[in-house]
Amino acid sequence: MPDPFKRIRAKATRKIRRATVSAMLGAWGSIASPAKPAKRRAARKVQTVAASAGKAAAAQPKTAARSKVQVSPTSQSSADIPRHATFNATSYTSGSGTRRYRLYVPAFAKTAPGPVPLIVMLHGCGQSPADFARGTGMNALAEEFGFLVLYPAQAREAQRNRCWNWFRRSDQTRGAGEPALIAGLTRHIISEHEIDPAKVYIAGMSAGGAAALIAAHAYPDIFAAVGVHSGLAVGAASDPASAARAMQAGAAGQRSGNQIPTIVFHGDADRIVNPRNGRFVAIRAVEAYDRMAVIEKTGQVRGGRAYTRTLHRIGQGRPFAEHWVVSGSGHAWSGGHAAGSYTDPSGPDASREMVRFFLRHRTTKKRRAAFGS
Repeated sequence: MPDPFKRIRAKATRKIRRATVSAMLGAWGSIASPAKPAKRRAARKVQTVAASAGKAAAAQPKTAARSKVQVSPTSQSSADIPRHATFNATSYTSGSGTRRYRLYVPAFAKTAPGPVPLIVMLHGCGQSPADFARGTGMNALAEEFGFLVLYPAQAREAQRNRCWNWFRRSDQTRGAGEPALIAGLTRHIISEHEIDPAKVYIAGMSAGGAAALIAAHAYPDIFAAVGVHSGLAVGAASDPASAARAMQAGAAGQRSGNQIPTIVFHGDADRIVNPRNGRFVAIRAVEAYDRMAVIEKTGQVRGGRAYTRTLHRIGQGRPFAEHWVVSGSGHAWSGGHAAGSYTDPSGPDASREMVRFFLRHRTTKKRRAAFGS
């Protein structure tokens, strides 16, 4: 006998599934979205206390495209920018779309004896370039080590929570979508400034970390290394539903033959992006190499968090993959500054460790020529 309620139950199941997916993606967006002023002040107060305690204890796309750039200088706090340094807001347009961005040019760059490195930083959901710069402290490191920092901004029109669309097939390949836009913007900065093309790197947080990894694998001729903080493997998802599952339970992603030096940070108490995803990113990075030696180290930030650092290297040489697991840390940039959103000041300094890792790697002329760069 036909079941008169079969169609009703099926419809209800579809509604529940859609609601679950929306809730998962909405949670990711809201966790990195600016909080209401009172809540933000309270959160930053907690971060400031943690930071103080720690300090005290420590005493061009593949297809032809026309590009257009509009520059409109803006100021952060004048106290945050050293004399002769700049942090301008700018927009870039190509056949792949338009995005605003900010570029930090340290004072050092004006007197540098030759081309300098470039680090591209992709913010998380709800964040902005200025917020991400404050939280990661990357501009201060740019002054210390002498490199430029590019902060592309995701548009709300592209994703309502300003998340990079790492989970869409159309944004996961070379020559199309957001990877092409990021690559085109990076090439533009290289052409406009004295950048060493062999020393260009990319890093990101959460959705930005997943997008940074995609861009690095899609454009190994541009990016010499990648940093992934609280992100997911390439191919971990192909639509919103699979994105929610990957975030919740972890996803291995897809294998890549590209040898991309990769440094991974993830908090083991992350409730937004399962820490298993960090392990999968590291595994995928390592499997592109043969016979890697593995070294595991543990450490403790004075007055802060413990961590485990796993290095993969060839012989006694430099690491080609590093995986940092920060004990008790959630969905936040490890060692970040309380002035920015979603940071954990009590963890090891992810920004400094990424810079240290990056500057030991470079692309070769052979690799750049192989892709026409």
